[in-house]
Amino acid sequence: MVAELKDAGKQYNIGDQTIVALQPTTLRLNEGELLLIIGPSGSGKTTLLSLLGCVIYPSYGDLWVDGQHVNRLRENELARLRLRTIGFVFQNFNLLAPLTAEQNVLMPLQLQGVPAAEARDRTEKALATVGMLDRRRNLPRELSGGQQQRIAIARALVTNPKLVLCDEPTASLDKNSLGIVMHELRQLADEGKSVAVVTHDPRLKEYAHRIVEVDGGAVREIDTFHD
Repeated sequence: MVAELKDAGKQYNIGDQTIVALQPTTLRLNEGELLLIIGPSGSGKTTLLSLLGCVIYPSYGDLWVDGQHVNRLRENELARLRLRTIGFVFQNFNLLAPLTAEQNVLMPLQLQGVPAAEARDRTEKALATVGMLDRRRNLPRELSGGQQQRIAIARALVTNPKLVLCDEPTASLDKNSLGIVMHELRQLADEGKSVAVVTHDPRLKEYAHRIVEVDGGAVREIDTFHD
């Protein structure tokens, strides 16, 4: 188990109104599986992902990530946990335009203070993992959407995180690129990572080990697959 919510949820108080973004949820993320989180816009999917990513604290219940009780962590401890344990992949890639593919992937290691030679070696391996070593010198604008997303996956992988969280990672991709990116993510899970993918695209179901649905802030498991 890499992460666990125990009756954890999130609500926001706006004036005299209380808005429940995520109802009390109990959910585990395990090593070696790709968890698909599906549901319509505004259902609470991104709130769930934000909790798992230690971006926000739960309003109630308990959250554990990599053996640490997130509720009790200070902001700086939360930031350290994110940097060392979690890799993020976003819909819009979030690559830095002035930097090459290689420099984008290298950046998290620089933030961690990894020695330069080791950082270069790990960056090369991450790029090779997603089949993008030959594009290392390219700027993001010189790459297709699918290629940019594979660079973003390499950036998420380079810190060797236990948990990879993906927010609509295929929404901007054509069918062929979608298949390539999801194959990469599924392979990461098969090799031992815990991968969670938020989507509203039913085509992604075939890549999942487990599927949960979020609707109206409520989470329920709908499918479990066994290879």
